[in-house]
Amino acid sequence: MKWTAVNNYEEMSQLTAKRILDVIAEKLSRGRFVNIGMATGYTMIRLYEILAGMLNDAKLDLAGFSTFNLDEYVDGDGKNVLPGNPISYRKYMKGKLFDFIDPSLGFKSENMFFPDAENPEEYDNKIIDFGGLDFQLLGIGFNGHIAFNEPICEKEISNDDFAKLPSHIVELDSLTIQTNARLTAGNDMNAVPRKAVTMGMESILNAKEIMLLACFSEQTAPLNVIKSGIISSELPASFLLQHHNSEIVYTLDKISLQ
Repeated sequence: MKWTAVNNYEEMSQLTAKRILDVIAEKLSRGRFVNIGMATGYTMIRLYEILAGMLNDAKLDLAGFSTFNLDEYVDGDGKNVLPGNPISYRKYMKGKLFDFIDPSLGFKSENMFFPDAENPEEYDNKIIDFGGLDFQLLGIGFNGHIAFNEPICEKEISNDDFAKLPSHIVELDSLTIQTNARLTAGNDMNAVPRKAVTMGMESILNAKEIMLLACFSEQTAPLNVIKSGIISSELPASFLLQHHNSEIVYTLDKISLQ
């Protein structure tokens, strides 16, 4: 695993947007399709603004560009929340990235994929059918989760089984609900669903390249556990230690690691 310290949020956003652009451009330049795993949340907002500008300036033909988001909230009927829901991640992606990509570049809205609460494991098959993820962008929850793969007690699951988790519906951890209410829902706990559908650990860890971003002081504790080399289902992000091409980018103005 590679650790990259940057000075602040802006530097982190610029660095990561450039890396994603390079992956997209390199694949498309060889006449191939490119599949990028996308994340949401406060951490990614500036990154997506920069990336949209870079894509527009590069004037790439994006007909072969597909995106696979990590997760989506699930409503009380067991279905994905509607795209018009203020907390919908599909709405987030359109409003933060896709609406700002020049339509003449040929990106197809039908190539913007999300896991489906009514058939979660089909998402893994779709990723495989498309040739796998060339790059996976991640944030990290204050409890160490990635996507919405929440911590599970080591007594309940082995590390091997945790790493093989398929895309699935998950009951959100109370800390996750509190954090997301504060950051994305005006501190309204009732606005955050209690369930979500998430890309599983297996699809994430099968990505050819993974980059995890951290810019909150609350992420210091889980990052220090990862830095110690411990891999545990109780800290899902620690499984990146097993990946052959993973990188954690963190901001020095908020995070000081041991």
